Amino acid sequence: MGVFDLETTGIDTDIARIVTAHVGLIDETGAIVERKEWIIDPGEPIPAGATAVHGIDDARVRRFGRSPAEVVPEILDAIRSVTRRGFPLAIYNAPYDLTLLSREAARLGLEPLDGTQLIVDALVLDRALDKYRKGKRTLELNAAFYGVPLETAHDAGADAIAAGRVAQAIARRYPVELGVEMDRLHAMQAEWCRIQAADFQEYMRRTRDPDFTADGAWPLR
Repeated sequence: MGVFDLETTGIDTDIARIVTAHVGLIDETGAIVERKEWIIDPGEPIPAGATAVHGIDDARVRRFGRSPAEVVPEILDAIRSVTRRGFPLAIYNAPYDLTLLSREAARLGLEPLDGTQLIVDALVLDRALDKYRKGKRTLELNAAFYGVPLETAHDAGADAIAAGRVAQAIARRYPVELGVEMDRLHAMQAEWCRIQAADFQEYMRRTRDPDFTADGAWPLR
């Protein structure tokens, strides 16, 4: 399957910029088959909080990064190459990465992804199939839970590969529930994400903020 991850300047998909990206392929054992990585100079300062997460600062992107106009088309092409070859694309919390990439493409006047990509989102799978497990569901914690090594969390390459391997581990644990065709699994994840968002919205309105809203669109918002 394909694997994809971004490290960025922030969490707001409408305004954050890409700093590093990885698109690759892993085989059925989780071994790396292909990998492409990029570093981008976003053209604006990287907030200290973002640097604290992924370790990329302004000096590094000025020295090694290329412009979004150069790199974003390459990221889109790499993802489309995965799709053309019939592979699903594993992304952990797909709405974040895909939406942010879509916003970057729009700013550059590029054709965004057309929504036909088959996505495997281990976060959605884990929440649906192990609904009542307590604790956070970050990639780092879920990698540990499913026995997937992740030595360098918040590195785009390490996170992308771990996302694919966690998805594979979940598939091995739930072979009956996930033993369906990929287009069916894609639709199941969209429905699961909608339900998860509705449940979270209900909880937040009941316990904290009566006006809270949660967006359940998946895999793109």
